[in-house]
Amino acid sequence: MRRPLVFEHISMAYDSLRATRSRTLLTVLGVTIGVASVTTILALSFGVSRIISHQVESIGGNIAVVRPRLPEHGTSSLSDYVVQQSFSTSTLTEKDYAAIASIPGVEAAAPIMTITGSPKTKLASLKSNVVFATTPSFLQTVNLPLREGQFIDSITNINTAVIGGQLAVDLFGTEVPIGQTFELRGQTFTVIGILQRTNDPVNYNNVDFDRAIILSLESGKLFNNGISQLQQINIRAKDNDSLGRIVQATDTILAKNHSGEQDYIILHGSQVADPTSQLFRSVAGVLTAIAAISLVVGGIGIMNIMLVGVAERTREIGLRKAVGASNTNIVSQFMTESLIISLVGGLAGVAVGYLAALIASTFFAFRPAFTWWIVAIGIGIALIVGLVFGLYPAIRAARKNPIESLRQYH
Repeated sequence: MRRPLVFEHISMAYDSLRATRSRTLLTVLGVTIGVASVTTILALSFGVSRIISHQVESIGGNIAVVRPRLPEHGTSSLSDYVVQQSFSTSTLTEKDYAAIASIPGVEAAAPIMTITGSPKTKLASLKSNVVFATTPSFLQTVNLPLREGQFIDSITNINTAVIGGQLAVDLFGTEVPIGQTFELRGQTFTVIGILQRTNDPVNYNNVDFDRAIILSLESGKLFNNGISQLQQINIRAKDNDSLGRIVQATDTILAKNHSGEQDYIILHGSQVADPTSQLFRSVAGVLTAIAAISLVVGGIGIMNIMLVGVAERTREIGLRKAVGASNTNIVSQFMTESLIISLVGGLAGVAVGYLAALIASTFFAFRPAFTWWIVAIGIGIALIVGLVFGLYPAIRAARKNPIESLRQYH
């Protein structure tokens, strides 16, 4: 029984590529590098964006956050000083926070005010650390365990602070500096609590808690002339069923407090991860486009080896046409070779890309994303490269005159 023609093409392509192992492997390597670059970038980027979704899920998924809405401007206005300043301005107030906290069904609400400061001790002086001012209810809206001491509460002194595990080592040279003091913006603060290390700099509070200083909201206001400029308000509902109703009530309250101005945004559930995910997707898109340049180089390599193959096999093409092979058969034969090269390069590239992502993730606090669609993208791109760059050599082979081709002996 005669085998289908496609299997004949595959068998002949294998024999042809095997006869030129060295240049075939070099061509496959070009595709592998391109696909590996794209796979690594996608795996790492989407691994980061999944972190926040897991954080929200870990505390029940019944979390909502209120943030100031960033103004939308064209790129030409980025040089405008006023526009740049507006990105750091928040219209959220303590009045908003108090109104949200009183909504029925809200288990906890916490205001977040962030400033920068340079903490100093006798051992060290650090620059541009995040100072995080909030209320005791903050712990109810985030999974942030304490390792030693206590969190800020309503009876602790205004000059007390909770610090991250890494910051404790950086400032005091020890992981348990309870009772020790540091200076911040001319004020002296006593450490009353140490946070458990999270190794999680990417979170929906936009703070690396391993290196942060947490103060009471009243302490934070002292650094801003007694005014609280809130960057975020965290909300935790008593259950998932009431979250939607709470979000609607929050929107109504804020619209009233802000005179109908939609200068805020409310994110809830899985939406909390959207801003970070969009950011990393944009970064991934740009980096993937840059990495795709190496795929073009790999495609040129495929075209080069195919054109060389066409020149070397001119007599073979003439013989095949002489015994009845059509132009379509010739095109299919050479396209099969091109697609095999790209497919092998794509599979190898996906494997190398994930290995590189795993190695790279050891330097960061997140794991790469392993999803079927990243594999599909990598292999799909490789096949498209093989199809596009293999088409011209295949057509050129098919257009050869059989009589002229048979005159070739080499």
